[in-house]
Amino acid sequence: MNFRHLFLLSAAAVTPGALAADPQVDVRTSAGTIRLELYPAKAPKTVENFMQYVRDGHYNGTVFHRVIDGFMIQGGGMGANMQQKPTRKPIPIESKNGLKNEIGSVAMARTSDPDSATAQFFINVADNSFLNWGHPRGDGNGYTVFGKVVSGMDVVTKIAKTPTGANDVPRQAVVIESVTLVPDKK
Repeated sequence: MNFRHLFLLSAAAVTPGALAADPQVDVRTSAGTIRLELYPAKAPKTVENFMQYVRDGHYNGTVFHRVIDGFMIQGGGMGANMQQKPTRKPIPIESKNGLKNEIGSVAMARTSDPDSATAQFFINVADNSFLNWGHPRGDGNGYTVFGKVVSGMDVVTKIAKTPTGANDVPRQAVVIESVTLVPDKK
């Protein structure tokens, strides 16, 4: 091994996150399973918040209650009866992290208050740059992207194409049966 190869290996070993895997979760739905990879280095408070809801079992039995083909699918806050589940306090926005609202990215839903995200999240099914931090077409604050779909985008597409009724609610419920942490591969 020459000096150049040794240097490259050494640099990779000390680069933060270079060898550490980002956590993944499986979102098992009535339409199939979606695997998300989360980015705690980019959105630490958001990922910790999401993971606490996962650990608490909050998402189990919720539905994708807002589905707009060509835009996004949103879930994580409503039960099958369309009643909002109780949440913890909102978290501060982390949208100025370099991650973009593009196809397959997962972001936190919020109200017009930038610091209002709790449990609801959405998966983009289009490049929604107007939802990014600083975009002039949006409110400028953006929506915090904290992960992306790494498998199951076909399931996301199937959900996005689900027929909807009033308020973009699917006519047949798409249930989030469980969200679980994928064990590290060692």
